[in-house]
Amino acid sequence: MAKICLCLTGRTLSRNLETLEKYRRYIDMAELRVDYLHPNERFLIRRFPEQAGLPVILTVRRKIDGGLFENGEGARVHLLSMGLAFAETDTRRNFAYVDLEEDLEVPGLEEAARTSGTRIIRSFHDLSGVTNIVQRLKGLWRIGDEIAKAAVKPQSLEETVKIYEAAYDTRGRDKIILGMGSFGSNTRILAEHLGSYLTYTSILTDTDIPPAAAGQMDPRDLVENFRFREITGQTSIYGLTGFPLKTSYSPRIFNSVFNHEKIDAVYVPFPAQNLESFLNLARTIKINGASITIPYKEEILSYLRDSSETVRDMGACNTIKFDTLGWQGINTDTLGFSESLLYFTGRKNLRSLKLTVLGAGGAARAVVSEIHRLKGKCLILNRNAVRARDLAMAYGYKWGNMDSQVLDSMERYSDIIIQTTPVGTFPQVHDDPFDAYHFKGHETVMDLIYNPPVTAFLARAQAVGCRVLNGMDMLIRQAKYQYQYFFNRDFPDQLITRLAEMLRG
Repeated sequence: MAKICLCLTGRTLSRNLETLEKYRRYIDMAELRVDYLHPNERFLIRRFPEQAGLPVILTVRRKIDGGLFENGEGARVHLLSMGLAFAETDTRRNFAYVDLEEDLEVPGLEEAARTSGTRIIRSFHDLSGVTNIVQRLKGLWRIGDEIAKAAVKPQSLEETVKIYEAAYDTRGRDKIILGMGSFGSNTRILAEHLGSYLTYTSILTDTDIPPAAAGQMDPRDLVENFRFREITGQTSIYGLTGFPLKTSYSPRIFNSVFNHEKIDAVYVPFPAQNLESFLNLARTIKINGASITIPYKEEILSYLRDSSETVRDMGACNTIKFDTLGWQGINTDTLGFSESLLYFTGRKNLRSLKLTVLGAGGAARAVVSEIHRLKGKCLILNRNAVRARDLAMAYGYKWGNMDSQVLDSMERYSDIIIQTTPVGTFPQVHDDPFDAYHFKGHETVMDLIYNPPVTAFLARAQAVGCRVLNGMDMLIRQAKYQYQYFFNRDFPDQLITRLAEMLRG
C-alpha cells in the first residue's frame, strides 16, 4: 500500500512538529525539508525523528531541483552528515530515509546511512518535462534496498502517459514515481496504481508552510475526498476531463458515493490541453468512464462508437464509458438541468413560459433541448451570434447577439433566465456575462455555475428580489445519471440532500 508522506516546510522545527501533530491521523510518514528551515534551526535536526514519532525522510533539496538550498554541495553534505550522525541502536530515533540525488556521490554519507538503518532514496528531479524517464529510473537502483525516485513535471497530458508507462515497465521494483504540476496531480492520487512507494503531500491552508512542490495535495483531501487508503491495484478508475479544469466538486460527489456504496473505484480529475491526449491516457491506464466538460462536449462525438439519441440530436455529450468495442456516450446535463429547475419552480413542465438562455456551447445545447421537450419558448443569446443562430434554428427558437440591441427581446423572454457560460467561475468571480441586462425582480434566474455559490450575475438578480438557483443541485442530479450509466444500478436518492449539505459545508 502506497504511503502518505507529509512534506514539512516550516521555518522552525517546532512549527513542523505542530503541523505534524495536526495531520498525524492522515499520514504515514514525513519529509523534513531542511532547505526550508531557518539556518539556525538546521543544526538541531538530529533529534527530529525521535520527536516526530514516525518515519522521517531527511532531505536538503538544491534550488536546481526545486528546493531552496543555495549554499554549495559541501555545506549540504555537512547537513546531511549531521542528520545521520550518532546512530542510535533504536532505529526509530534515526531518520528512516535520506534523499540523495543521482549525481551526489559521497560514499561516506551512504555508509553512514546504512549504519544507522536509514534507507537511501536515490532521486532525480526534472522540472522541464518527461525525458528518458525509464532509462534514468533504472539507473538509480544501485545497492541493496535503495528506493529509486523520479519526480518530473509533465508539460502536457501526453507526457503524463510516459510516467504511467515507466511505472508499468518497472513494476515490482521499489520506487517513487510522480508527476508535478497540474498535469501530474493524478499520479499523486493513483500512487498505488503506479506501484509508487509513497505520495508526497503538503499543507495548502497555512501561509507559513508553503507547498514543497507544484501539484501536491493536502493529506486530508487525499484521504477523505479521493479515497487514497482504499485504492488498490485493482481499483476501477473514473474521471473528469476538460481544460482548464478549475475547482470541480465532481470528485467529491463520486468518491463519496463510492464510499457509501462500498464500490472499489476512484474518480480523478485529468486536465487535458486536447481531447486526444486524454483518450490516449484513458487507454493506457484503463479508465472505465469519464465526465466530459468544457471545451470537449461537442468534440468528443467524433470519438464515440455509439451514442444516445439525445446526444445525436443535440450534438453534445458529457458522459462516456468504455466497453470492449470502444467509447459510447450519453448526456446527463439534460435531465440534471430539468430536474433541478422543475424541482426549484414546483412545475411539471415549462408550458406557457418564455425563457432566455445565455450561451450556445455544450451546456446550452442540453438546456435548450430540455426547454423544447418541456414545451417552453426560448430566446438564445451568445457573443457569437452564428452559434446562437445554429442552435436556435434546430428548435425554431429566437436568437441574437449578447449586446444592448436584444434587451427588449430579453425582457419579453424573462420568465426564466438561464446562464450557461463559464463566465463568473472561480477564480474570476467578479465577471458578469451580461451586465447590460437589468433585472426587474420578477425573473427566476438560474446560473449553471456552482463555484462560487453566488456569482456576480446571480448577486445582481438576488439584489432586486429575483428567485435564484445556482448549478449545485444540477451537478448532483446529473452525476446521479452518470453513476447509473457507469454502474447500471440505481443512485441512492437519499444521498442528494446529503451531498448538497456536504458540498455547501
